[in-house]
Amino acid sequence: MKEALHPVTHWHSFEQLREAQEKLLSAALQRAAGSPFYRRRTGADGIWKLEDVPITSKPDLRSTYPFGMLAVPKSELVTYHETSGTGGAPVPTPTFYTAADWAEMVDRFLRNPIPMTGDDTLLVRISYALVMAAHLAHQAGLTAGATVIAADARTLASPYPALVRILRDVEVSLTWSTPFECLVWSAAARVAGHRPDRDFPALRAFYTAGEPLGPARRARISEIWGGVPVLDVYGSTEIGSVSGTCPAGVMHFWADRLLPEIYDPASGTFAREGTGQLVVTTLYQEAMPLIRYDLEDHVELRYEPCECGWKLPTIKVFGRISHDYDVAGRQLSAAQVEEAVFRLPAEYGVIFWRGQAHPDRLVVQIEVGPEHAAAAREELRDLLAREFDVPCEVEPVETGTFVPSDVLTGQRSVLKPRRFFGPDEDWDGAIIHC
Repeated sequence: MKEALHPVTHWHSFEQLREAQEKLLSAALQRAAGSPFYRRRTGADGIWKLEDVPITSKPDLRSTYPFGMLAVPKSELVTYHETSGTGGAPVPTPTFYTAADWAEMVDRFLRNPIPMTGDDTLLVRISYALVMAAHLAHQAGLTAGATVIAADARTLASPYPALVRILRDVEVSLTWSTPFECLVWSAAARVAGHRPDRDFPALRAFYTAGEPLGPARRARISEIWGGVPVLDVYGSTEIGSVSGTCPAGVMHFWADRLLPEIYDPASGTFAREGTGQLVVTTLYQEAMPLIRYDLEDHVELRYEPCECGWKLPTIKVFGRISHDYDVAGRQLSAAQVEEAVFRLPAEYGVIFWRGQAHPDRLVVQIEVGPEHAAAAREELRDLLAREFDVPCEVEPVETGTFVPSDVLTGQRSVLKPRRFFGPDEDWDGAIIHC
């Protein structure tokens, strides 16, 4: 990495930040021109101006599989990742990183108002598959000197009772997961006879990602766990973390490492700030530089003062453009509905829900005990109607409908492949191949 990496507090004005972006942009465009994909787009002369470059989409990345986006020799690569993309496309979205890319991404990830240290134990509860998020947190933990627990999120080897035991007995201080996982842990802890707000004193913070997280759900998670702060991170496998939470609880975009733009697909125009689709240009990435890459997320980006003092734009993430639905003429997202659900009184115990958008109405189901079912139904129905001005139906369902009790209590055995058994063993129930 040729350019010096500055701390988050390095910029004293938005104008100074803008100057730094412009200085880095020229080299970033030249790096991108080293890939076959951008060479075809720009010709032999390379990329000289950002405004000359059209949107780079996820389908563009898939069309170049496997090496069309690569801007360095393969000998410089250290990891390869991929995602199937929104909707599970049959051709993956390939992603490559160099050692310098990893150093820069880890530096971004470690920007937290509650920093990771050598005294911490970090539980990583995100898939360790080809996507990058778990590997990034794991590497960040090792870099900070923390003890890392690779719990994964797609394995039978770490069921929820085991996670609760580890959280408590091994004195986990930091976790990395989706916000939803934090709620499931609380339910599993209660089933095991623990009090989430008292019996896990080592917990210092939840690092979360993977889902839009509004203020109401963030506050509820923190309240359930006795005030443990929830620090949300937003990012992607193709870029890493693009934003994080400041000491004031506001999410900021890492605009010193990535150049953001707001794209309006209706007009085809780009803006420095506002509401629309987030488009990102990487300023440091070596292996796979991305220019005006459309993350397909609906956001609001603002260059405005924050009490934390960081001179970085604030960002609100509303979720995937493709996951918004029309209900009686109103566009609704999961994040909007969820924010209303978590404004119900905490004593109702509503943490699991689902919704369905119909052309003429919104239907929301909530897990709630019988003693609060009627009140929760009426209050949420009124709240949704006021908030969205669309016909709403709220249906209370029994606790355990969405997250069954056996998920919270089950200790599922995990067997290695076997082909030879003793006389009293059940070989019909054994795994004989991977």
